[in-house]
Amino acid sequence: MRLLHTSDWHLGRAFHRVNMLGAQAAFVGHLVATVRERGVDAVVVSGDVYDRAVPPLAAVELFDDVLHRLAALGVPTVMISGNHDSARRLGVGAGLIGRAGIHLRTEPSACGTPVVLRDAHGDVAFYGLPYLEPALVKDEFGVDRAGHEAVLAAAMDRVRADLATRAPGTRSVVLAHAFVTGGEASDSERDITVGGVASVPAGVFDGVDYAALGHLHGSQVITERVRYSGSPLPYSFSEARHRKSMWLVDLDAAGSVSAERVDCPVPRPLARISGTLEELLADPDLARHEEAWVEATLTDPVRPADPMARLTERFPHTLSLVFAPERAPDDPDVTYARRLAGRSDEQIAEDFVAHVRGTGPDAREQAVLRDAFDAVRADAAEREVAR
Repeated sequence: MRLLHTSDWHLGRAFHRVNMLGAQAAFVGHLVATVRERGVDAVVVSGDVYDRAVPPLAAVELFDDVLHRLAALGVPTVMISGNHDSARRLGVGAGLIGRAGIHLRTEPSACGTPVVLRDAHGDVAFYGLPYLEPALVKDEFGVDRAGHEAVLAAAMDRVRADLATRAPGTRSVVLAHAFVTGGEASDSERDITVGGVASVPAGVFDGVDYAALGHLHGSQVITERVRYSGSPLPYSFSEARHRKSMWLVDLDAAGSVSAERVDCPVPRPLARISGTLEELLADPDLARHEEAWVEATLTDPVRPADPMARLTERFPHTLSLVFAPERAPDDPDVTYARRLAGRSDEQIAEDFVAHVRGTGPDAREQAVLRDAFDAVRADAAEREVAR
């Protein structure tokens, strides 16, 4: 069976001030063409179909368009909700839509109920594990303490229990939206840390033939059977080195996996350039970036006059301008944002405690801070689900 694995479309999202809807429509067209031209038997979409719980109408219309086009090809599609989606909204009409071969899996309670497709070698069971917000699903899965590994492991126990009841030789595919250990994150993924821990081990997916992952925006191979497709388009300059693609996965009669990357159309390359303003305007080696979307970091000791206007004369698609004079980290003139770069909310809070009283929090106090941040996150997730 040939699968096309994709995820993290983030329909409705912009890239800085650039509306990406046209690029997202081009990707949808590319996906449908790939399905038609490469003999794809099933499409799997591993979450974050939309960028937010209540997407703009144009994004919903694009989603409706791709569902109709895939249904018209007669190729089954299995799709789960991600942490950016409203699972309840995405799942509206799932039963009816399923009759057209578009299988939406947004309910945690249905993790152990697969979509079963058949090829010349027998059945392939597709298990959809939507994003599992630990605080919201811990009771459903009977875990004592809310955590990503605990709830995902419990969901996979249901998958393996169902698979054990099926005919010998049944192959299996799991769709999951999670941060798996070994994956490389970028700046454009929403933080899902709970209890100070965001990632789960790849071993949680043992026992299935292929795990089609979503959440991280870079295409990555965790193991031969556990892969991220990555987002089809860039959504932050931290993705400048990404090769945007989908996985074309062949699952043979024995469940062995072979995979090929299929590149996605990207409207412009991304470039991060750094130096003084005069260096950036004069450096001949930067000519290759003149048609790219550019993030420019200026290292001038004093902010130059009209930097954006001057930069856009050479780099007309400059979208981000960062000022970072070369100073020691403890220099009082280093910006607050630079001092906080790369630090989690919990680390910032611990630093604040140390600044105020001279010593950092002890283990008990760290636990209190961690629980407070988790409670805020869970409350935000509950309010988003209720919208």
